[in-house]
Amino acid sequence: QVQLVESGGGLVQPGGSLRLSCAASGFTLDYYTIGWFRQAPGKEREGVSCISKGDGSTYIADSVKGRFTIFRDNAKNTVYLQMNSLKTEDTAVYYCAADYWVTTVQEMCVWGGDFGSWGQGTQVTVSS
Repeated sequence: QVQLVESGGGLVQPGGSLRLSCAASGFTLDYYTIGWFRQAPGKEREGVSCISKGDGSTYIADSVKGRFTIFRDNAKNTVYLQMNSLKTEDTAVYYCAADYWVTTVQEMCVWGGDFGSWGQGTQVTVSS
């Protein structure tokens, strides 16, 4: 059974850090392009960061550039989103997605779409 499970969300003060995890079961993440997305109430889904299969090229949205980093641990079959210098506007539900047929980070993070597998989401709340 193909499954993605996010974890690591929570409540953090502005300026704080969180590391989100996206763990896969039933398939090998290294063969998939992976994306982190977020959706805040009343807003459209945003592609935050993506990492491609193969060469591992990455995309970081302008809204989080310099603060968020995406990386993959193949031994743990997990993709992480390290979030530093968090702002109140980062508050959202964060989802990870995986797709075997998507080969570029632009296709996943910029063009968007309905990808093969999604996690259940993890809430990130940045508040003082």
